[in-house]
Amino acid sequence: MSEEYYVTLAEVKKLLTEAAEDRELSPDQKLTLEHSQKLAKLSAEDAKKLQDALSELEFISEALCAKITDILPSHPDDVRVLFSKERIVLEKEDIEQILSTVQDYL
Repeated sequence: MSEEYYVTLAEVKKLLTEAAEDRELSPDQKLTLEHSQKLAKLSAEDAKKLQDALSELEFISEALCAKITDILPSHPDDVRVLFSKERIVLEKEDIEQILSTVQDYL
């Protein structure tokens, strides 16, 4: 059984670009590659570094680390929306910590 983990759009872009060099992509893969090329703002390496930095904050799950890395929130309301389905209430300091971590990679 393969290990499952969350990947960012930048990592998807990198994986599909490498796969496209070796073989023909399926229509779904082509659409996903096009989507990731339009929306991925960081390189795969920077996205991984940001994801790792966010994972050091104990209140953020792996899934939210990937989502924050993809969206790169710049306003406290953006962060609150990402956490709206979670069962935690973010303090102002937590939000500022997330925003400053994201800002370091922009």
